[in-house]
Amino acid sequence: MKIPIIRKGEYDIWSMRMRQYICHTDHNLWDVIVNGDLKEEPVPTGETSAPPAPKTAKQLAARRNQERVKSILLLAIPDEYLLKFHNVADAKSLCEAIKISWSLDKAYDRFQKLISQLEVHGALISKEDINQKFLRSLPSSWNQIALIMRNKPDIDEIDIDDL
Repeated sequence: MKIPIIRKGEYDIWSMRMRQYICHTDHNLWDVIVNGDLKEEPVPTGETSAPPAPKTAKQLAARRNQERVKSILLLAIPDEYLLKFHNVADAKSLCEAIKISWSLDKAYDRFQKLISQLEVHGALISKEDINQKFLRSLPSSWNQIALIMRNKPDIDEIDIDDL
């Protein structure tokens, strides 16, 4: 079977295909995404080293599964987006990051379509108003970034594509 590659605007279909692919490969791999990271001793606060090496056969198998799923997910991402995701720690977090990123792209595309339709009907909307409305429409996980961007002094001059 060929790994399904995610394409713009096709997250829902891709996620169904990816689940089937992963389950077909090894059903235990899907559990890695559902249940999250390995249950190992946490790395002490302030340290940036890798997690401790697995001590048991079960931990070793779990680590291998984690790496396999993460590799499969990274192979399913087009090259232009790969740098966004390569530092994500575990497969479950990677899966969530992909979902958030593609939902943001989808929201942006819908927003652009609405703005274009308003402009076709003669509505004049300032760049500041467009930017503020878009920032308010972002998912709650983007609240901190949206707050910072909303308070930028040049928000009224930034084009939405640059935002």
